[in-house]
Amino acid sequence: MAVLAFAWAGSAQAASPQQLTIPMSDGVALSCSVVVPDGTAPSGGWPGVMLFHGLGGKHQDMETYAVSALAPAGYESLECDARGHGASGGLFGLDGPRDVQDTKELFTWFQQRLGNGNIGAFGISLGGGAVWEAAAAGVPFKAIAPVITWTNLVTALAPQGLSKSGLVQYLAGLVPTSKWDPQLLAASAGLTTSADLTAATAVATARQPLAQLPSIATPTLLIQGRHDFLFDIDQALTAYRRLGGPKQLYIGDLGHAPAPNPPAEAPLFLKRAVTWFDRYVKGTGGASKPTVELAHDPFDGTVTTYSGVPPTKTISVNLPGSATMTGASGKVVRSVRVTGGPHETFGDSTVTVRYSNGTGWDRLVAVLAVAGNSTPITAGGAKLTKSSGTVTIKLMNEAVKFAAGKKLVLYLSSTSLAQAPGNALYLGAVTDPAAKITIGKVTLKLSVLKKAVSK
Repeated sequence: MAVLAFAWAGSAQAASPQQLTIPMSDGVALSCSVVVPDGTAPSGGWPGVMLFHGLGGKHQDMETYAVSALAPAGYESLECDARGHGASGGLFGLDGPRDVQDTKELFTWFQQRLGNGNIGAFGISLGGGAVWEAAAAGVPFKAIAPVITWTNLVTALAPQGLSKSGLVQYLAGLVPTSKWDPQLLAASAGLTTSADLTAATAVATARQPLAQLPSIATPTLLIQGRHDFLFDIDQALTAYRRLGGPKQLYIGDLGHAPAPNPPAEAPLFLKRAVTWFDRYVKGTGGASKPTVELAHDPFDGTVTTYSGVPPTKTISVNLPGSATMTGASGKVVRSVRVTGGPHETFGDSTVTVRYSNGTGWDRLVAVLAVAGNSTPITAGGAKLTKSSGTVTIKLMNEAVKFAAGKKLVLYLSSTSLAQAPGNALYLGAVTDPAAKITIGKVTLKLSVLKKAVSK
């Protein structure tokens, strides 16, 4: 959830950030800055945007957007270090209740400074979660733009009861545990091992806007990555489908690994955000229509626009065979050449596995890749509760193009390392050398766009 670094040459109209400290009602001081546009403010005061950084980041990360994009467009901005980050006091709460209270108090402070309530919010990753939680709690933003973030933190971190333990361990290291809220520390051990997700599920459920989405009427611009193994496309699509107010979704090459984050794309989606704030914070530009934009990959400056969720079709292939894998290094590999194409994945794909004779084997991880490419298309995992049966593994919703005639390779194991030594998405492999499981028929149902858009 670390902040993304984007470069965008800004206008000379932007002023330099002014550093300040804002005390919260519990006595904790937050380190912040404001960026004020050059020139004379409108008679009603500048409109404002609150900016929220990613995990392990600081408010200076967000000053780039304030100086290069928002101030030249006539917006004053407020950006602060979250609790447990940067120079702010307090404990890291993962967008918990105290963080929401901070946002409420910062909104009031900013509103009084501006002399008006024309305020929007833009947050990246952890900061996007802060924006969602504040909107769900009733903070009266005129418009919001949550970027590469979650709506369902439970399925983002531990889909189907199996933690993305490699990612979780990486994220946990971005903030020293000495600065964690005790509730998070108590839940972290079970999340890392997937042994007991009770506490982690409770913490995550309390920090996601999923249940409140239908009641959020705030105009929302969703910005999500097409190839992001932390927060996949479904995290944004869920909101797009459920929100009742004005909404648009931009899907591009930005995001967490393995997203390429091309610097040339930043001006495009930042322009989308400024246009969104112009429409709903400044009140210019009229109403918008719900649309989904899919930027092409590799990024070429163009997008394909849909009036709703892009239409897809399902390619279903059987991967027959029977093989037994044992111990930590065990894996089963199946491959297929998909006819037609080129194809571009999008939507909910699954791998259904028939298995038997499981002994000491409590998980199954599936990784799908193009032969010869170390970066997977997608992956998924599930906990096993029986020694024999059928399990359907839901793969992450990733938009990845593969050429006609390319061979797809499916790796099945207890860890994603079976696909490539650098694929540390799912760790926590079965370690008992006596553990074994027999993999039988496998069915891959691959969701792809009806028409590939990338070159």
